[in-house]
Formats: sequence, structure tokens, C-alpha cells
Amino acid sequence: MSSRLGKLFGRIGLSPRSASNESLLDLAQAMLSLRGRASGPALASAFLDLYEGSEIGERQAFLASFHDLYPHDASAIDAAIREWQSSPGSTSARALNAATEAPSDKLIRILNLAPNGTRRLLSMREDLLDMGEQAPGTRMFARALDRAFSDWFNAGFLELRRIMWDSPARLLERIIHYEAVHEIDGWDDLRNRVEPRDRRCYGFFHPQMVDDPLIFVEVALTSEVPGKIHEIIAKERQGILPADVSCAIFYSISNCQKGLRGIPFGNYLIKRVVGLLQEELPHLTTFATLSPLPGFAKWLASEGRSEMRGMAEAELKTLAAHYLIEEKHRSGLPLDSVARFHLGNGARLEAIHTGADLSANGQAQSHGVMVNYVYDLSEIEANHFALNELGTVAASRSVLALATEANALAS
Repeated sequence: MSSRLGKLFGRIGLSPRSASNESLLDLAQAMLSLRGRASGPALASAFLDLYEGSEIGERQAFLASFHDLYPHDASAIDAAIREWQSSPGSTSARALNAATEAPSDKLIRILNLAPNGTRRLLSMREDLLDMGEQAPGTRMFARALDRAFSDWFNAGFLELRRIMWDSPARLLERIIHYEAVHEIDGWDDLRNRVEPRDRRCYGFFHPQMVDDPLIFVEVALTSEVPGKIHEIIAKERQGILPADVSCAIFYSISNCQKGLRGIPFGNYLIKRVVGLLQEELPHLTTFATLSPLPGFAKWLASEGRSEMRGMAEAELKTLAAHYLIEEKHRSGLPLDSVARFHLGNGARLEAIHTGADLSANGQAQSHGVMVNYVYDLSEIEANHFALNELGTVAASRSVLALATEANALAS
């Protein structure tokens, strides 16, 4: 590393002091001083090699200090403004744009030039997400990465692909690893989810991450809306022909990249998949989910209802309806994360099922309760508006009745 960095620094004309120091900050400074792009990829690669080879404390110290050490250059901005005011035009506009670019934005842009730069920057954002309470400088660097990823992972730039049994083995291994809702028990279980004619799996991919999905959704083609997950993922089940199906059930959505947490692109996935399925199977009439309630058990515990033995299923249903419709996140949206996702997409809360997930995870997070959200394309925009502008959850009459019953019991 020392010899390679020394030659690289010498080639781009940087001082021996920086080359001998070989710190992350020195390498970052070197990249900010670049006027052309010729040495950018090599220097970016050297920086990321050093970053990834550093201890976590050193990496997080760099992320915490960079913005404070390299803020906007006020004098350069003032000069660019004066130039624009004296001679407005494309040249002075470009100069003003360059002067106002945050050093953190420039650094991230250059780092993306490195081989596998996008993937490696995702790991850097994971370090930021792990830092917990953040100082102002750290938050500014985090926002710079958020801005970059919001552009780079815009749904319009992503490729939607069907994942099949004959997809590359490396990709299939990642599906098993990333499945976050209903564990895949080895290769035979995976085959049951992607190969049959009444099963589908789709994922979003980035051009720099060809066999590493960003998010994927598993779909069951059925003749009716199911109320229990084992009806879908049972190893021994009777398949049906695509010509006989009427429902597309989205039963598992898994985010694959921790570094993309909070970057809004997953909400486009279901809508894109609905479009594909409508083209392939125009006789489909219903698009729905069978979804978990990952925060339900935790909320019940906070309400002093952690002990569920002896609770009637009817009571569990009314509590779930209240939880989904009335309990709010600090954003004003539903408290449950999966409910926020689907209701925020414009879906309707259709039905609540008890005894729907008998797995250890299903019992632990929701006492076995699962719900159906329905994507009625004629209602999506109105439902989205009602939730975000009025705070109103779109729900079926049966679920609304359960919530009213829960409120009556509480009063």
C-alpha cells in the first residue's frame, strides 16, 4: 500500500507530507484537490482500500470529522457570485455551481468512480447508520450520501427482473440469505417459491450490482385471497394453472441492502410488478398481500398485554384493528412499519387473520396475526391522499367495525 500510494501521490503532484501520512483525511484532501478526472478512479480505489482496511473506530472518526474539516468554501462562493453578477452566462453559472458543491458531495462523487464504487459506498453508509446519535458534522455527511443514493437508486434507473430457478446460483444464494419475512429452508424450499407456474419472484437491480438484488418480492398466484401463510409456502401443496388464478398475492418483501435503509425506491416495486403481471395474466382481478405485523407484539407489551394465553381470537383481532388504524408513528403515519409501507403506497387494509403464522418468528412478533392489504388500482391515489393529508387509513368495512369495537371496549 505504501509504495503504491507514494507513486500515486507523486504522479498527481501532491506533497510528500500527505503521501507519508497516508491517513483517510489526507487521501480525501487529495481527491478534493483534483482538477481533472484522470487520477480520480485510482485515488478513489486507494482511499476505499484504506477505508475498508481500517478499524471501525477509525472509519467512524473519519465520517464524523470530514464535514467539519472541509465545509463550503465561503470565499470561493463569494467570488463565484461576484463573477455571475458581473457577467451572467453559462461559464459563470458553471463556476457558481462548482463553488457551491459541498466537499462531501464531491468526495462521494469521486469515490463512485472506483471499481465497485457504488457497492463500497453502501458499506460506508452502513457505518454511518451504526453510529447511533450523530454529531452535526456526521449528519451532514450522512445527508450527502442520502442525496447521492436517492439519485443513483431512483427507480427509473433500476432494472426489474424476474428471479427464476435457472437464474445464476450466486443470485439464488443471495435470495436465501436476504429473505427477511419467511425463512427459506434450503434449496428445495427456494425451488418451491420460484419455479412453479403459480409462483413468481421479482427484484430491483442496480447496473453496478448485477447479481445482488436491492429488494425482491415473492408472489403467489391463487384462486382466492389466503388468510394463512402455510397455505402459500407449504412444501407439499397442490399447484394451480395460471389460467385458473384470479389473485396475485405479495407475501414476502425483503430489503437486501442495509446501506439503502430509508432510501425511497421500494414503494415502486409492487406497482411495477402489478404492471408486469397484468400484461402476462390480464384475467387477474385482485392484487393483495398477506403481510406480517412486525410491531404488534411489542405494542401489546407496551400496553400491558404481553401475556396472550387465554385471549380469544376475536379480542386479538379487535386489538390488531385498533393498532393498525389508530396507533401512529411520530411521522403521523401508522405505527407498524409494514402497514406504513403498504398503506403509504395506497393499498387498503382488507382483512385481519388470527392463527395465520404459526412459525416462531410469527408468534414472537405478532402472536400469529397477519393481514391482507389490497391494491385496488382505481383507489390507490385517493387512499394515498387520505393517509398523507388527512391521516385516514383506508380500510374495509369489516376492519373498521373491528376498530370501532376495540374503541368501545376501551371506553
